[in-house]
Amino acid sequence: MTRRRLLQTAAAAAALPASCGKKHLPPPPYATLADLRALLSSGQTTPLLIAEHCLARIAQIDKSGPRVNAILELNPAARTLATSCPPGPLHGLPVLIKDNIETADDMLTTAGSLALRMHRPAKDAPLAQRLRAAGAVILGKTNLSEWANIRSPHSTSGWSARGGLTRNPHRLTHSASGSSSGSAAAVAAGLAPAAIGTETNGSIVSPASACGIVGFKPTVGLISGAGIIPITHWQDTAGPMTLTVQDAALLMQTLADNFTADLQSDALKGARLGVIRSHCGKNSQVLALFDAALEKLHAAGAVIVDPVNLPTMREAGSLAWKAMLIELRQDLNAYLAQRGGDVRSLAELIAFNEKHRDTEMPHFGQEFFEQAEKLGMPDIIAEGAAARAEARRLAGPDGIDAALREHRLDALICPTNDPVGKIDLAHGDTHERVASTPAAVAGYPHLTVPLGFVDHLPIGFSFMGTAKTDAHILSLGHAFEQLTQARRAPEFRAA
Repeated sequence: MTRRRLLQTAAAAAALPASCGKKHLPPPPYATLADLRALLSSGQTTPLLIAEHCLARIAQIDKSGPRVNAILELNPAARTLATSCPPGPLHGLPVLIKDNIETADDMLTTAGSLALRMHRPAKDAPLAQRLRAAGAVILGKTNLSEWANIRSPHSTSGWSARGGLTRNPHRLTHSASGSSSGSAAAVAAGLAPAAIGTETNGSIVSPASACGIVGFKPTVGLISGAGIIPITHWQDTAGPMTLTVQDAALLMQTLADNFTADLQSDALKGARLGVIRSHCGKNSQVLALFDAALEKLHAAGAVIVDPVNLPTMREAGSLAWKAMLIELRQDLNAYLAQRGGDVRSLAELIAFNEKHRDTEMPHFGQEFFEQAEKLGMPDIIAEGAAARAEARRLAGPDGIDAALREHRLDALICPTNDPVGKIDLAHGDTHERVASTPAAVAGYPHLTVPLGFVDHLPIGFSFMGTAKTDAHILSLGHAFEQLTQARRAPEFRAA
């Protein structure tokens, strides 16, 4: 072979993808986004094989076998998208999306309600657009607590008229919590490496902690709320639900403008963390897990301030709830009017549910909807606005911010949840403790990371901070995750 021919051959070989000549393999179960990126980069797998792997697990685990029932609808174009996804930070990576986030494709967006099943959104929500532009494969829609759990005080988390009941992958008899039930259960069960959930108060962090995964509720406004079926714009936000904090940070870098997170394994060294004892609950096994984690944090160089008080939080939560029902009517009416379809207002939605009571309300009613519909008078709306302003002040500047400032803290910490209760469609949720209200009402970041297990049910560990300290909160959580390594695959226990 001539020298010129040899150089031409070498140049041609260098131009080939890394996968040339290698046998492509499906990814291992519970591979993270970071794992899959590395496998794709090294040419050991392909986006199509990853998508096929997820679809096979959904068929085996979600639709048969344990029947977790986390997936409401699969994207019929998933395989095609996997073969044509654009280059980007999420190239070829499958992501599931909660069914209250609009996509303009062959999937519906219904919030789990039959009332929206006949009308498709005209365009993607901005966050869906961002995922597609980054190269992600939107694999399907996840089930949820219908209307993000704002319909009735007697609801069962994880149930929707359209999707039925989602179960906890660790114990199938127990709640997956909500309202992002399907997103949490799907990631925990290894049906996909990541999902997008939404939260108004606890709807990301509660199911994430209950199902033993990472859930991140960012500062409200960092991720566009357009194209998300609303409860209240003051507290609603989408956020990542993943197997690791690193994966949550990767998604945030796509979902939010100009977001970077420099995750350091030694971020806890010198960090000052305040224990919100009033939000830790009284479950002795949970407290034992938490106190053991505090010892590990101290050994890693963190400074633990215990306790730290949030005396304004009870009043803030009460005022926020008063405002929320008023805002629900306003925000949902505006959304339904512009979307079009069979129902164009909360009043029409209430009438639809009554007309279809046998399918929409076989287990619980719509008391919250009915209360909200009565709150449309101008004086009541003004009263709600005042309550909202006061709630935000008490939870934010006079609550979390005051505590952080007084003790020179980096974050507030507590166990996220107590073990979830058994599913009981006849009586609804059992309402175990979840620490979510402070960050939810203030609109501040809240991260939950796996802490351990009680009675085979996962418990989470919470980090909360002030507005726009999201990257720092993620860094603290990442270091905690490396320290504890508490996540484990579900056993799909039948009892």
